[in-house]
Amino acid sequence: MSGKQETVNLESLDPQQLSQIKKQLDEELEHLTSSFTQLHAAQAKFRDCLRCVQARSASQSSKSVLVPLTNSLYVNGDLTDTETVLVDVGTGFLVEKKLKSAEKFYDGKVEELGANLKDLELIVQRKQTNARTVEEILRQKLMAAQGSQS
Repeated sequence: MSGKQETVNLESLDPQQLSQIKKQLDEELEHLTSSFTQLHAAQAKFRDCLRCVQARSASQSSKSVLVPLTNSLYVNGDLTDTETVLVDVGTGFLVEKKLKSAEKFYDGKVEELGANLKDLELIVQRKQTNARTVEEILRQKLMAAQGSQS
């Protein structure tokens, strides 16, 4: 791709071509909306991790924790090291970090995903505007075609 964007006069396209463009825009919107939802879920997960690390920092004197065995079953446990935590850095890799470093890591992830969400939201809004424009022109063309047949 050369990076140049081609502009097409929608008025010059026939209804079938406009329908294809509308279908393509709808598919892109569906994909982008799904991506937006996934990014939002990831950001929520990182926020939860950040809250856990901050709670651990606030209560360093306590070594008692609840250890999840299943989604609904927890047992009491004791921490041997209250200064470090294991951080999932992606694709299942865990890294041991000091509490402040883990907090900084998760805070950075939350901010990065927030910026990505804002960018994606603008793209979705532009695509929605384009889809509405194509839909309106298609409607006008179909009404004009019905009017000429009468």
